[in-house]
Amino acid sequence: MATNKFKTVSIDTMIDKHIGKRGTKKREAFENELRIDLLGQAIKQVRQELNLTQEQLGNLVGVQKAQISKIENSVKNARFETILKVFDALGAKVNFNVVLNKRKLAI
Repeated sequence: MATNKFKTVSIDTMIDKHIGKRGTKKREAFENELRIDLLGQAIKQVRQELNLTQEQLGNLVGVQKAQISKIENSVKNARFETILKVFDALGAKVNFNVVLNKRKLAI
């Protein structure tokens, strides 16, 4: 009878083991990068839902198609001002939460 040599673990357990526990510098950097990537995905999703090409969105924002592509694929290299212009051109409302010392700040 064959035995299963693999153990099933949660994704959180794997991240804790290979990236670090919550609160560590490496884990915070990892989670921040994930959040930034979600911005690019959100921009792409809304653009596609509005049936806009990257070139059309670029024209609305005043940037080249290549810049829209970069934002959708890697927001961390884009200027914050440009990202806000993209969301504005898409008619999307952007909200930010700032947490300092486990306390949410009103902005």
